[in-house]
Amino acid sequence: MTSVFDFKATAIGGTEQSLGQYRGKALLIVNTASKCGFTGQYAGLEALHRDYADKPFEVLGFPCNQFGAQEPGKAAEIASFCSTTYGVDFPMFDKVEVNGPNRHPLYAWLTSEKKGFLGSRDIKWNFTKFLTDREGRVIARYAPQVEPSAIAADIEKLI
Repeated sequence: MTSVFDFKATAIGGTEQSLGQYRGKALLIVNTASKCGFTGQYAGLEALHRDYADKPFEVLGFPCNQFGAQEPGKAAEIASFCSTTYGVDFPMFDKVEVNGPNRHPLYAWLTSEKKGFLGSRDIKWNFTKFLTDREGRVIARYAPQVEPSAIAADIEKLI
């Protein structure tokens, strides 16, 4: 059985990391963008990260430029923006594609595990969120307009 912990991704600093390092933690995986109407959700994501810092939970951000070219920057620019504008301290990864033939393997798996509106696999926009349990199974998928704070009760059930 595949789990979220079976995947690797490039951290925003450029090093490849195994998501296995988060084994035993519930994860909230989010495709992000710096120039989006939902960009303010970085604050809510960081609040979840801080609120549950001492719990088996982590937020993981995956910048994506596939929606309206709203994440045009390079990794260093994205990291700087997130840190200085929203105080982001949760793990961020390098830009990925979440749809199409170059879809990152993690997102191919996430979208096959939890379909979106009307059963679609495709991610519709920035800030789509996936919640996995501590065993690495996808529990829920949330639309971009769902605020991070609205997910807190679901997170608490898993930690």
